[in-house]
Amino acid sequence: MHNFNVKKRTMEVAGKQLTIETGRMAKQANGAVFITYGETCVLVTATADKEPKEGTDFFPLTVDFIEKMYASGKIPGGFFKREAKPSTRATLNARLIDRPIRPLFPKGFRNAVHIVVTVLSYDGENDPGMLGILGASAALSISDIPFHGPIAGAKVGIIDDEIMINPTKTQLDSSVLNLDVAATESSVVMIESGANEVSEDKMIEAVYKGHETVKQLIALQQELIDEIEPEKMELELNITPEEIIDEVEKKYGKKIKKAVYIHGKQERGDALEEIKNELETELEAKIEKEDFEEQIGLYNDAFEEILTKYFRDSIIKDHHRADGRGLDDIRPITCEIDVLPKVHGSALFTRGETQSLGTVTLGSGRDEKIIDGLDEEFKKPYFLHYNFPPFSVGEAGWMRGPGRRELGHGALAERALYPMMPDDMTFPYTVRVVSDILESNGSSSMATVCSGTLALMAAGVPIKKPVAGIANGLIMENGEFVILTDIMGLEDHLGDMDFKVTGTKDGITALQMDIKIEGITREIMEQALRKAKIARMFILEKIVETISEPRKEPSENAPRIETMKVETKKIGEIIGSGGKMINSIIDSTGAQIEIEDDGKVTIFAPDKSSVKKAQQFIKDIVNDPKMFHVYEGIVTRIEDYGAFVKFMHGAKEGLVHISQLHDSHVKKVEDMLKLGDKVNVKFTGFDRGKVKLTMKGVDGNPTPKSSHSHSRDHKKKFNKKRR
Repeated sequence: MHNFNVKKRTMEVAGKQLTIETGRMAKQANGAVFITYGETCVLVTATADKEPKEGTDFFPLTVDFIEKMYASGKIPGGFFKREAKPSTRATLNARLIDRPIRPLFPKGFRNAVHIVVTVLSYDGENDPGMLGILGASAALSISDIPFHGPIAGAKVGIIDDEIMINPTKTQLDSSVLNLDVAATESSVVMIESGANEVSEDKMIEAVYKGHETVKQLIALQQELIDEIEPEKMELELNITPEEIIDEVEKKYGKKIKKAVYIHGKQERGDALEEIKNELETELEAKIEKEDFEEQIGLYNDAFEEILTKYFRDSIIKDHHRADGRGLDDIRPITCEIDVLPKVHGSALFTRGETQSLGTVTLGSGRDEKIIDGLDEEFKKPYFLHYNFPPFSVGEAGWMRGPGRRELGHGALAERALYPMMPDDMTFPYTVRVVSDILESNGSSSMATVCSGTLALMAAGVPIKKPVAGIANGLIMENGEFVILTDIMGLEDHLGDMDFKVTGTKDGITALQMDIKIEGITREIMEQALRKAKIARMFILEKIVETISEPRKEPSENAPRIETMKVETKKIGEIIGSGGKMINSIIDSTGAQIEIEDDGKVTIFAPDKSSVKKAQQFIKDIVNDPKMFHVYEGIVTRIEDYGAFVKFMHGAKEGLVHISQLHDSHVKKVEDMLKLGDKVNVKFTGFDRGKVKLTMKGVDGNPTPKSSHSHSRDHKKKFNKKRR
């Protein structure tokens, strides 16, 4: 039997016990921890290559989030019945972990690092994503991998105006906030949230309430770290030598500085590329060929450092932005709707050199998106897809399926619009929003929110209020900082923060913050939120100028959907024996009909007339006929005692007794009617639950043959008698 050297720490968090242990599982990883919270358990491992990755100019960090379906007692779907590619939720959780830990590795560290978070048990209530952040930090901190942690994460909700730490999945259903916050002991490093019009002040309060819990989790990790006393590996950092930086600055510094001030993205990029080519040509001419490949990387790094220095200095010292704007200026905005003639709703939102084509497609319940993950399978009637083709940044590249970035940006925009979407009784359509980014120079996810809002209103989707989004940035040097409104791509790339806020005129609907430094202060966050609110209001005005409210009706190109409620006991009548009745309605109207167990009936058809026809069919089935009302029907059965007639679109059937066929005497039913005849009948009530009908005195019906012959014979006899 193994003698495991298990080390364990436990504390209570939000009324539930949290345990971190190491030394029992995955001992060959550089660091591994097993975390339990409630009945959710995750295993997190951290491994690293012993040597730096050659020819790499970035830190090769990979985070994988693995959802084992057995964790929630499920067998995977599909032919092979095993876990395949990560779900969207798993991908988003991997990003959630990557974002806060990436800035906390040493600059120039090029050893490949792999974090694997495996969900081994899931209780359906406690979020494994937040445990992944805690586990990644703990596994790195107790390993020999260099890491400027520890950090931790917390989930925050607001229920009945009270801030709640680590709300369960059930509690989040009634929360106006779903906030994930990650932080070091001193400052916040990552925020991801969706909200239902939460104020800026309440958002700040929630973030820092979460930070208090994070501090406790960091203290718990520190106890484990102090007991283990990990010895960190010797570092081989990829740092550009100062002499090369000095050489490049001396020869090209003025040109780089001048290029930084060129306003257009393409023109600025071309100028910088020309300088870089000049540098490479000169270097190639003066050194041996075998040394060039090794040296060019160092010189390119020096070029980037000098570019970064001049770019940041121009902002922090001169308050000058590369495109000539003031610190709080928003780039020119153009809003257009109905740019595509056949789609159900379309809009083109252009802000500076970023452009999103938003489209809306309306479908039926059959088009809902099925989500099958660790939780019970469910359907989404609203979803948003984001596409980022390479031509949007002027590049030639491969067109593949969505990557992590596309999924993350799409999820943020979907979350931003979600609180304003109508409920399914108000608007029973499945709604798909697509954002195709046609140009990008910063903050395409926020452009997606704006184009999505415009397209939804143009499509006649009754959203509660328009939503707009803005991305702000940060440049911070030696304690001084400048917050930038509406950052462009270069400001994002060379800046310290990407701070995205979406909302209506009344509050925030989504907030996402990523930083490249080791944390930001509350002062910075409060100022960023204030500036974002001002910018949001400006963009909302532009949207409302274009379309002030959702159109009253969906586009003529859109299908039509209506819902109605019926008594549950009537569902069987609508469906009919073996589905005959509902299939008959579908065949005769061309509509799709979906009936739920609670009696909700959804009718979906290509045009309004088909919907109305199907509605009337169903009303006829579930409603009793009106007393003494005349209906058109068809003779379906003939007996000696009368004829059976189906009426109300075939939903009801009743007997016309032979005595009720005509005012005159009818000897045989066949003398007046045959199968398939169209007749008009009057409803006269029920007889022991069966429908009674009459044709007496009702216009538009056949005349019995026998009544004519009987009248002629009677006339002959009468005349004979007179003679």
